[in-house]
Amino acid sequence: MKTIVVINGPNMNLLGRREPEKYGAATLAAISEALAREAAQLGARCEFFQSNAEGELVTALQEAGGADGVILNAAAYTHYSVAIRDAIAAIPAPVVEVHMSNVYAREEFRHHSLLAPVCRGVIAGFGAGSYSLALRALLG
Repeated sequence: MKTIVVINGPNMNLLGRREPEKYGAATLAAISEALAREAAQLGARCEFFQSNAEGELVTALQEAGGADGVILNAAAYTHYSVAIRDAIAAIPAPVVEVHMSNVYAREEFRHHSLLAPVCRGVIAGFGAGSYSLALRALLG
């Protein structure tokens, strides 16, 4: 059975009450539960991690290196974390960068990702469905 590690960065723990016009009403727990069910239907399993701390995300990526894939929503760290970029580059697991909102329709500073060049791919703008698309990409 394949294992996909899902890592969420800062403020993702506030989903459901944080800017619902951008991120929807679903909580991170609800999104994770739905993704776990979908993974099981596809013959895989998901492990979940969330932190607001950059170093903890780096450690989670390092520990996920042996997984079959990683879904990463690094949130604001996407745009400036060299440490997270280096952690992605250092692990053998393919990483898909995920964003719930369309970052290119938002503020200019969100238009650049330091992580994208070391990720397998980037999925943005499909709300909670971005996670499902990433899961299918990694398992396909």
